[in-house]
Amino acid sequence: MSPRKPVLFDVDDAPAADPAAAPPLPDDAPVPPQGRAMASGAALMARPRSRFAALAWAALAGFVMLALSVAAWDFAARLLERAPVLGALALGLMAVVALGLVMLALRELAGFRRLRRIDRLRTRAAAVQDLKDARALAGEIATLYADRAELTWPRTRLAEASADAFDPDGVLTLTETVLLDPIDRAARAEVEATARQVALITAVVPMAALDVAVALLANLRMIRRIAALYGGRSGTLGSLRLLRAVMTHLLATGLVSAGDDLIGSVAGGGVLSKLSRRFGEGVMNGALSARVGVAAMEVCRPLPFAACPRPRVTALIQRALTGLFDRSAPSTPPTRDD
Repeated sequence: MSPRKPVLFDVDDAPAADPAAAPPLPDDAPVPPQGRAMASGAALMARPRSRFAALAWAALAGFVMLALSVAAWDFAARLLERAPVLGALALGLMAVVALGLVMLALRELAGFRRLRRIDRLRTRAAAVQDLKDARALAGEIATLYADRAELTWPRTRLAEASADAFDPDGVLTLTETVLLDPIDRAARAEVEATARQVALITAVVPMAALDVAVALLANLRMIRRIAALYGGRSGTLGSLRLLRAVMTHLLATGLVSAGDDLIGSVAGGGVLSKLSRRFGEGVMNGALSARVGVAAMEVCRPLPFAACPRPRVTALIQRALTGLFDRSAPSTPPTRDD
């Protein structure tokens, strides 16, 4: 039996393959940019807190501080026996450290007190019913910024104009438009700067874990500066509390995961089609940082947005991110949101 012969086909008439006509290779990840750094940071800060875990961590911190204090005291006591001069120096240094810790604790308590004061002012604004209460509230808000030299004229103007107002809504409107509007402009500039920074850093940093750390630190600094602008200067623990409150609000309202509607307006709406996926992630993280900034303004402002319009995230992103990655992209003029 003879072996089978291979079957041959004549392909001379087939068209030659053109390498230029081959489809482009897919990107590393087919999914669109989702702002994973900001979403991961928000989920990390807004996790439900366990009272048992908080108690355990507090007990551990207290135990460590007690052990360090006893060890330091024993070291200073033994040093006093061996070398009285060096022992006295060690005791003096321990006293300086203890004084610094007390001052730090007092600073944190003062920060929490300022934050509670702003919360009370915002709560009173919602319950104002007569002209007397409105003028008293406006006076307390003006007192909150008594140490700000740049707000001297707005405070004087508010005191003169509120005396001529005849209804509580008019007094609150004057407080917003005369006194709080300059602070709102400074806070918007801070939000734009942070959104630009987060977008640029997360676009060029290749490590995902580092992206989350950079985004959290940048947003923590932004929230702290916004709180200082509105008179709620806070310490480290107060800033962490504000960051947690803002992130919880964003997760509860679903704003962290809903970023696609914002990116279409950045740099004329065509940037993402010209950028790589990494740059798209940077733009998305910047957009979500702008949302965090707007939420921080609402939390730290002594009056809710009523007479002055609430800052629009789209306008903030346009001003912050237009032309950041692609200078040749057409840009639309920023929309005035004040």
